[in-house]
Amino acid sequence: GNINPHYPHMFTPLDLGPDIGSLPNRVIMGSMHTGLEGHSIPKLMLPLLNAEDDHTDLTEMACYFAERAKGGVSLMVTGGVSPNRQGWVGPFAGKLSTETERDRHKLVTDMVHSIQIPSYGANPTEPARICLQILHTGRYAYHPFAVSASSTKSPISPFPAKELSTSDVKATIRE
Repeated sequence: GNINPHYPHMFTPLDLGPDIGSLPNRVIMGSMHTGLEGHSIPKLMLPLLNAEDDHTDLTEMACYFAERAKGGVSLMVTGGVSPNRQGWVGPFAGKLSTETERDRHKLVTDMVHSIQIPSYGANPTEPARICLQILHTGRYAYHPFAVSASSTKSPISPFPAKELSTSDVKATIRE
């Protein structure tokens, strides 16, 4: 038949449980930084930085992932978005620590979920899914506010990290 003998399960549904549902196939796109994750530069600073766009509109990111879903990718993982400022990849990188930042990502989720992917399971189609990668860069952060379990500097960052206390670690987890 039409089943690839090397990958017989590639296009069969994958049940991820009652909270998530089934993926229509096992084609998954791993995380990669696309530069579409937006940034967190305060609006009042944009003119000072000569920024042409405030990058808080995530339409390009939504369209990027929707195109992959239209191609049959059932689950995509976004590039890393930090849970707080200390975890930024770099100054003003994308973060998700406010309701406003959360609400911006709804556009991405809604657009991806609107794409129906053919399924060979019980349902003829299933919606595509997307997962936001929460990335705290720790000592690999490229800014002077980096924090980590120790005060060591990573080999790729010019900045040493501030060592977190146990209570600081717990606070970061709560954020």
